[in-house]
Amino acid sequence: MGGESTTRTAPRSGGGSSSGPVGSRTGQRLSGLAVALGLVLFLGGFVWGALIYRPYTVPTSSMTPTIDAGDRVLAQRIDGGEVRRGDVVVFSDKTWVTNALVVKRVVAVGGDTVSCCTNGKLTVNGKQIDEPYLPQGSLAEITDFPSVKVPAGRLFLLGDERQGSLDSTAHLTDAAQGTVARSAVTARVDAVVWPANGLLTRPTGFEELGALSQPGPLRTIVWLIVGGAVLVLGGGAYGPIAKRTSRSRTRPQPEPAGAR
Repeated sequence: MGGESTTRTAPRSGGGSSSGPVGSRTGQRLSGLAVALGLVLFLGGFVWGALIYRPYTVPTSSMTPTIDAGDRVLAQRIDGGEVRRGDVVVFSDKTWVTNALVVKRVVAVGGDTVSCCTNGKLTVNGKQIDEPYLPQGSLAEITDFPSVKVPAGRLFLLGDERQGSLDSTAHLTDAAQGTVARSAVTARVDAVVWPANGLLTRPTGFEELGALSQPGPLRTIVWLIVGGAVLVLGGGAYGPIAKRTSRSRTRPQPEPAGAR
């Protein structure tokens, strides 16, 4: 019809009227990637830790002040052949305590000669050992004992609280002279987690006698878990932050007085 008119509607930019998540596509993708990566790191850290570490509660004060009675520790699963002087280990020996785990410090390994004391210090292979982990004001000589030649494949262990510790010195009359087989060791203590005292201090007094144990991966595992949590929270927060920002930008401004 001659009088009929038509009106065309301009197409909307973006190819449609669908409304997706607030924020740019790049931001959304980065947010999703951050959450996915965070979950991998977070869960991976927990799984790795569960495979390598075991929690223990120490029931006595024989390792005070390094570990107090009731403290919760994390110990790395290791083979007895990996044990070095100065390590705090978890082991089981039926000649000591039946069906119970014991936590003590290794002060001598197979082939060493250990005795106490010279000038109030433990002596290993003729070297006086500095032991800063002992209770303040304590002398190692309170556990005075004669020289012991540690048999191959065995360990000599003491508590850090020498006066009240039932350690190798309490079993010197046994056939093995108080020593414990390396195979009896199941784990090495890396940290006290409750209370949160952190990683154990490296026993540098034994360095001149040989290499010390390398720290376990606990610090790396903690960083993986913390980093994963930060990525998950940061990625998840992108949507609400972008939505709030978008609302503040599109909120209509009040008209000036008198405007029509």
